[in-house]
Amino acid sequence: MSMSLERQIDRLNSPQREAVTAPGQIALVLAGAGSGKTRVLTHRIAWLIEVERAAPLEILAVTFTNKAAAEMRERIGQLVPLPPRGMWVGTFHGIAHRLLRAHWREAGLPETFQILDSDDQQRLIKRLLREVGDETLRPAAVAAFINARKDEGQRARHVDTQGFADRAALAELYRRYEAACERGGMVDFGELLLRSNDLWVQQPVLRDHYRRRFRHILVDEFQDTNALQYAWLCNLAGPDTSLFAVGDDDQAIYGWRGAKVENMREFERQFPNVKVVRLEQNYRSTGTILAAANALIAHNRERLGKNLWSDAGNGEPIHLYAAYNEQDEARFVVEQIEVWAAAGNPRAEVAILYRSNAQSRAFEEALMARRIKYRVYGGQRFFDRAEIRDALAYLRLIANPADDTAFERVINQPPRGIGDKTLDTLRSEARASGLSMWEVLTRLLQGGGLPGRTAAALGGFAQLIQTLRAACQGQPLTDQALRVIRDSGLKDHHGKDVDGKGEGRVENLDELVNAASLFVNEEEDLDDLTAFLSHAALEAGDAQGEAGADCVQLMTLHSAKGLEFRQVFLVGMEEGLFPSQRSIDDPARLEEERRLCYVGLTRARERLCVSYAESRRIHGETRPAMASRFIEEIPAEHLTEVRLRGTVSQPVSARPQRDSNHGYRDSRPAWGNTGRQAAAATPPRPAWNAWDKPAKAASENDVGLWVGQRVRHGKFGEGVITDLEGQGPRTRVQVKFAGAGSKWLMLDMAGLTPA
Repeated sequence: MSMSLERQIDRLNSPQREAVTAPGQIALVLAGAGSGKTRVLTHRIAWLIEVERAAPLEILAVTFTNKAAAEMRERIGQLVPLPPRGMWVGTFHGIAHRLLRAHWREAGLPETFQILDSDDQQRLIKRLLREVGDETLRPAAVAAFINARKDEGQRARHVDTQGFADRAALAELYRRYEAACERGGMVDFGELLLRSNDLWVQQPVLRDHYRRRFRHILVDEFQDTNALQYAWLCNLAGPDTSLFAVGDDDQAIYGWRGAKVENMREFERQFPNVKVVRLEQNYRSTGTILAAANALIAHNRERLGKNLWSDAGNGEPIHLYAAYNEQDEARFVVEQIEVWAAAGNPRAEVAILYRSNAQSRAFEEALMARRIKYRVYGGQRFFDRAEIRDALAYLRLIANPADDTAFERVINQPPRGIGDKTLDTLRSEARASGLSMWEVLTRLLQGGGLPGRTAAALGGFAQLIQTLRAACQGQPLTDQALRVIRDSGLKDHHGKDVDGKGEGRVENLDELVNAASLFVNEEEDLDDLTAFLSHAALEAGDAQGEAGADCVQLMTLHSAKGLEFRQVFLVGMEEGLFPSQRSIDDPARLEEERRLCYVGLTRARERLCVSYAESRRIHGETRPAMASRFIEEIPAEHLTEVRLRGTVSQPVSARPQRDSNHGYRDSRPAWGNTGRQAAAATPPRPAWNAWDKPAKAASENDVGLWVGQRVRHGKFGEGVITDLEGQGPRTRVQVKFAGAGSKWLMLDMAGLTPA
């Protein structure tokens, strides 16, 4: 062993060193969050080469992303004196592709086979849908179905169609897709692995050759393997193979896309002599954050078991903020970010993590209002998302039928059998006549002469737009948005998606209704719809920061895996939102949701704030919300509650309590009383200065009011302030009254008094 590697090994902690130098054939390394798993993997490979005298070509290292594979290669190169030529390091798909190129004949492929990327795959499926005359299925949904079957190791002939209404049509499309790929010598990503696994099963001589060659197999992120990847590994591993698997069952969050955390438990059963090493020392987070994460994840039953710890000290308590509503939550978070940045800290070290993509909208609006650059990591800004642009295009067409861009976007969305050829005809006629495409469509329908099927499809679209225009005339903006999203078919269309993304698209459409319900038209010469559409266009402006820029990071909890930040806001911690409503009655899903929360907690290095709203808009209506059970599962000693008017306290009365129906209720008094009682009974305690600022400071609106304050109105009675806009005498206040509902009032005319 070289002096360089010896020094590196000496720097490892005891469990890391035990894993790196483990003798024997099979090892399972349970690597907790922030415990140095990549370090262990790369040092293990260096150890095999320098100490075990393994030839690099005897080593196969498999991971899930090209980025991780590149990082692994680079770090191995820094540890061993010579470049380890001949070693295979790559993703499952990359290694499968390499095998198929080398053994195309044995795999039953042409030598020049082509790889279909996801766009190519969907184009092929779109062509097949036209051939069978099916305009109801989305190519992306069909592709997702086919890919999911391949991840389970199923070809078209294996698909069980019994008891599934849509399965027969999907299975038939899968069969046609297989035949088309076979004719064209094409292989998609799923087929790469499926076909290479067939090599192990159907070509035992070839399999044994690679078993002799790859004496050492190392696997990263083992908890994310699906059924086919696990089978591929087990088929390749022979009786003399040294198999080294690294993963964390507590961070298994991809069950919805086929990953099977059960593979880790199966691994122990399949290889009874496996050596299990637990990496529990965390080098990322404070002791308090880790203690909270450990307590939370301990509620999961199906665990292999480990307990994270740190020798870096306890750090600050986790801050818990109970917002009045989602606007108050967003405002609070953004104000804390302002204080953080004002102290000279980088905005790029701040992350806002949420369960659903739709939650980004409130935070995007709050950040843009304060002119703070942000980046939606791994996704698009709210008003840039395809389903939102579709819904807005319908609204634009209602407002202005001459809007050709909106017309082209929605004429066949959802699919209604209007093809590119028909669209080209409308486009050409519009150019030649100088009319809008809507006017051309109207003339063609009145004149007749269109083929029956085309006329029916175009007539149905025209009737839809005319009906929507009539129904929306003079209606409140919220009702217009609700009707368009429902009657256009967009919501039903995405609700039927089988690609795993439909639920998120529906949530985004619901959030657009919420945006419409909260919109305040400040343009006296514009109607509400036109003003809202202008607002949406401006919201899609230049506030998005470039990758690498010093901007706040917004992302879903799934996107956050593998990342870390000095300060994390884990928002929207409410029952039905996180955990999601669909998971509450499903023990397996609930455990995955809890693992997702564990991932969120362990992204924070120094500071963590958990927040929830006591009311949230659903379909444009304000509904009460309950704190997530995950908050209850964090011990109270690790939490400090942030209260209104600059006070904090231990969250004793604020603990969400389980009721007799296994739901959750909040045992605190009403919001307005809480703020005043806390101010009187609990002296301000020093937290970090960001937490000492109220959610809406009186000095900011210059009128001495704040969100959550109880007020009285001469006509509407008592209510609670839910929002404030503007400055001085032009301040507008939104108040939710017990009997009259939510009202926007001009403050200088409202005559409000404290209740």
